[in-house]
Parts: sequence; structure tokens; C-alpha cells
Amino acid sequence: MSKVIIAGVAMTEFTKPRPEVTYSDLAAAATRDALADAGLDYSAIEQAYVGYVFGDSTAGQAALYQVGMTGIPIVNVNNNCSTGSTALYLARQAVAAGAAECVLALGFEQMVPGALGDVFADRPSPLGKFAELADELTSDRVTPRNVKLFGGAGAEYQKLYGTKPETFARVTQKARRHAANNPRAIFRTQVTVEEVLASPSVYGPLTRLQCCPPTSGAAAAVVVSERFAKRFGVQNQVALRAQAMTTDFSTTFDDKSMIKLVGSELTATAAQLVYSEAGIGPEDVDVVELHDCFTSNEIISYEGLGLTSRGTAEKFIWDGDNTYGGKVVTNPSGGLLSKGHPLGATGLAQCAEIVWQLRGQTGVRQVAGARIGLQHNLGLGGACVVGLYEKL
Repeated sequence: MSKVIIAGVAMTEFTKPRPEVTYSDLAAAATRDALADAGLDYSAIEQAYVGYVFGDSTAGQAALYQVGMTGIPIVNVNNNCSTGSTALYLARQAVAAGAAECVLALGFEQMVPGALGDVFADRPSPLGKFAELADELTSDRVTPRNVKLFGGAGAEYQKLYGTKPETFARVTQKARRHAANNPRAIFRTQVTVEEVLASPSVYGPLTRLQCCPPTSGAAAAVVVSERFAKRFGVQNQVALRAQAMTTDFSTTFDDKSMIKLVGSELTATAAQLVYSEAGIGPEDVDVVELHDCFTSNEIISYEGLGLTSRGTAEKFIWDGDNTYGGKVVTNPSGGLLSKGHPLGATGLAQCAEIVWQLRGQTGVRQVAGARIGLQHNLGLGGACVVGLYEKL
């Protein structure tokens, strides 16, 4: 199969939600910057896949009409927290299948402060089955759903492997240390393990500083065929070599495990599909952007992605194998914990960071000699997208 090239990427600064910072302005800015990065005009885009979670039905059109109105297909995408990478997945499929040679993947979110919840109270929640099982497993019907799910998964992991509270806190400490060098991240102030543990308890091992913040922002990628890149002389330094999407299995619910309920099996399956397609293994990966919505999910995802074997995440963290100088640098951007998590934009922000890393454009947060990058984006309800990038 011909290589699928990421010709241009961009992301806006991620910020605390403010009404005056609108999704359409953020999305248009990210689109223009990604096009400029690729050296292309909007007229070159043949299709667009636009992701967001909170918004009206044709917000994708409203955003892109600020950039151009060329009559192209614009497909609106919503796959919860994996929305941005789902848009990228569809863009890559279109190019790989030969349906188009130059496609835009765009993601954005204009969020509001506070814990996430259902928007529509007059119909069944798409996460109702998750909430019901979490209630059953935890005997807790008070704690907000997402905190209970990921906090409960962290508590289950602790019970299985005796993981220390300090281990979870070290994930936030590492995220803040990395984000200090990312001017687009929302939280850049460093914190100590003691400060993380002293922040208000949320659920299980989680404290407030171990939870990602609601954020507004946008990110975009221009995806092209190898032939298009050569013909028009656009950047062709990075290929999206393999990609897989998984959704829930019956065992997500039947096994009565909080760890499985938050998508560990989706992650492991998608990762294996990607490694198989690419013909390489996790030991070849230099840099990872993974879905650290909570510290517990980063720890669980290390194992699902094959970065460390089952039950060894604590040693992996304390040995510094998840940061500079270790085995694989995870979330050099600061991740969702510190960069921020505007749901629709997150997957494409991960893409942007990996592309910049493989091009060698990230300055003081550069991973030396990075050639292979791995992306992991998870949405409850559920979908997981894993992608593997290669420096050409």
C-alpha cells in the first residue's frame, strides 16, 4: 500500500473554557495553520472530517466556512474522547483507499467548566451501561461517572499489584515537567508528588491534580497520498504507517472489571493490530502520546500498549522509563493532564505532537533521534484509536 503522509499539522493553545473563545474561531485558526504547515491552500482539500463532542449538528461546516466554501464533502464526527483520532482514522482511510488524495482532519471543542455529564436528560444515556456496572462494582451512586470509572479502575489496579499512591502522583509530576516546555499547554507549573497527593481526594487513588481539566482548543492535520506529496512538493517527512480502531467487546461488561470497563482490552487489541500491520513491536517506539485523562489510565495504558509487561507499570515509572533518558518518552506534550483535553481536538493534538517530534521541531522537549511515534486515544462508550507514525 502507498504511504499515507501527514503533510501539515497544527494546534491552537489549549485554554480554560471562556465564552468569548469560540469553537469556530479556534477551528478556523488550526485549519489555516495546518494548511500553512503543508504549504497548501484550502482549495487543495478534497474532503474534510471534523470532530467535536459538544456542539450542534453542522458545527464542522460552520467552522470551515470561515476558511473556505468550496463545496467539498464535510463529515461531522463524534466518538466521545477519541473523536479527533476518529476523524484522522477516516481521513487516512479515504487516502489509503484512493477515494481522495488530500484530506483534512479537524477537531475542536468549546467546553464549560466542571465534570463531564450527559447533555440530554430526556433519553437513555449512551454510557448508561457503563454507569450501571460501575455503580454495581463500587456500591457508589454519588461520585460523578467518569471520575468513578477511572478512579475505580485505579483502585482495582492497586488491589491487584499493590501500587503505591505516590506512583499515581508521579504520573502528574512527569506530565507537568514535560508541559513546562510546551507553550500550548494549559498547565505549565511544575508540582511535586507531595503537592499532587495533598490536593483534594476525588476517588480511589485519584486526587484533583490527577484529573485532566476541561479545555477549549482545536487541532488539525492535512493527510495526503505519497503521490500527491511528490507531485506538489509538500512536506513528506512523516507517514502514518499503521492505524487501528476498536470498540467494546462483550468482556468489557461480562468480566466485571473496572479496568476492562475503561477500555484496557480495546487498547491492547488496537495496539496489537497496529504492531502487526507495521511489522514492528513496542520496543521500537521512541515517543508516545497516550490518553492520560486520569493518572490511572496512563498506568493501565502502558501495559495495554505493550510498553511494559502486566503488573510492572510501577517499576516502569520509578525507573524513569516513561520519560527522557528512559525507554520511551510518554506524553512529551504534557498529555491530557497538563496540555489539556478539549475532547474533539485531543486526538489531533496528539498527532501534531508526534509529527513535530519526528520532524525534530519541538525544541527543548525534543526526543533525541525519534523515528517511531505511537498515538493512543480512547473514548468511553466506546472507541480506541491507536496509530503508528514513521519518520521517512
